[in-house]
Amino acid sequence: MSYKSFLLICLALLPLTSFVSRAPGGRKWVICENSSLTVNGTTNINTFSCGIPSCDQTDTLSISKGENNIVLSGGMRLNIQSFDCHNAMMTRDLRKTLKEKQFPTLHISFLSLSKLPQLTARPAFITGMVDIEIAGVSKRFEVNYQITEDAQKVIHLGGSRDINFSDFNLIPPRKLGGMIKTRDKLSVGFQLNMKAMD
Repeated sequence: MSYKSFLLICLALLPLTSFVSRAPGGRKWVICENSSLTVNGTTNINTFSCGIPSCDQTDTLSISKGENNIVLSGGMRLNIQSFDCHNAMMTRDLRKTLKEKQFPTLHISFLSLSKLPQLTARPAFITGMVDIEIAGVSKRFEVNYQITEDAQKVIHLGGSRDINFSDFNLIPPRKLGGMIKTRDKLSVGFQLNMKAMD
């Protein structure tokens, strides 16, 4: 094959290789430190909200196209010590319930998305699978997501899921001789702010 023919073939394939580089395979999103997690729950007398306002250890989500979905690899590692319930007693009780001294971190591993939508300022709603590990126990859940991209090219992926203390073999906190009882059910929400790697 002559050099001229080889060059013409390469030029013909250039648009195709450009498309492949933009396809889901091989894409990476870097999780920013200002990603956060919130936990909302109830007791027999009131409601409470606890949060971890920032991600101490950032990670990268690797994205590839699976047979029926988008495969993810990566996650969040959050310090239980960072939980703040805006009430000293509740904060202490939650950290103790989550066995902070024995298991100081909470892990969320991202496994898949139902699809990879076009990233725009208009919210897209999708689902995905995650593994949540608390107090040494890992459980798999389907999560509802909302995803957008802002003018600064920051990708915002918000997820929510109801879980139970009992899913992780934990007993909800109780106070005043059992008069104040925390319900088993919790609503967990997380907000990932990410930048695409070129």
